[in-house]
Amino acid sequence: MNETKPLIILGAGGHAKVLIVALMSGPAKILGIVDRKRSGETSDVLGISVIGDDESIMRYSPEEVHLINALGAVSSTNRRRELYEKFVSLGYHFGTVVHAAAVISSDVSLGEGVQVMAGVVIQPGTTVGDNTILNTGVSVDHDCKIANHVHIAPGATLCGAICVGEGTLIGAGAVVIQGIEIGRQSLVASGAVVIHNVADNTRVAGVPARILTKKGPEKQ
Repeated sequence: MNETKPLIILGAGGHAKVLIVALMSGPAKILGIVDRKRSGETSDVLGISVIGDDESIMRYSPEEVHLINALGAVSSTNRRRELYEKFVSLGYHFGTVVHAAAVISSDVSLGEGVQVMAGVVIQPGTTVGDNTILNTGVSVDHDCKIANHVHIAPGATLCGAICVGEGTLIGAGAVVIQGIEIGRQSLVASGAVVIHNVADNTRVAGVPARILTKKGPEKQ
C-alpha cells in the first residue's frame, strides 16, 4: 500500500485525536477529517480541518486517497467494522497507522487499516488482522493471532500464543495468559485476568475472569 497518498480521517472524536498525533509522528499527509455530526461547521481537530461528512469522500477516487478509521470501540466493534466494510466495498483502502514510539518485531504481519498506538510492543510471530486497534501501551507477546476488527484497549497485555477472534474487544488493563483462545464478538472487561478460553459471543470480567453473559450471535 502506498502510504504517501493523502489521508482522510473518518470521525472527529477522541480516537481521531490519538490517530492524528500518531500520524504526525511520521511523514503522513492528512487531507482532512469527515464527520457527519460536525459537517457544515467551521472546525478542526488538532489543526486538521473538518471537510464534510462521509459523502465528501466521494469527491476523491480510491486511487487518490487512503482512509483512516477513527471510530473507537467502547462496548462493541460493530460500527467500526461497518464503516470499514462500507468503504472497502466502494474500492477504497485504509492506511495502516504505526506511532513512532511503537516497538514491532520485524516479522510481525499487520493487516490493512491496523492502528498501532504509542507505547505498543508486538513481539515475533504475531499477526494482526484488518481494521484492528492496538491502543496505547498494549503489550502483545510472541506468536499471537489477532483477527480482523478487534480492539485491544490501552494497557492490555496478551501473553504468548493467544488467539483473539474477529470483532472482539479486550478492555483497558486486561491480562490474557499464555495460550488462551478468545472467540469472536466477545468482550473482556477492563482489568480482567483471563486464565481460561472464552467462547464466541461471551462477556467475561473479574480476577480471574468469569462469564457475565452469553450473547446471541451479532449481525455481521
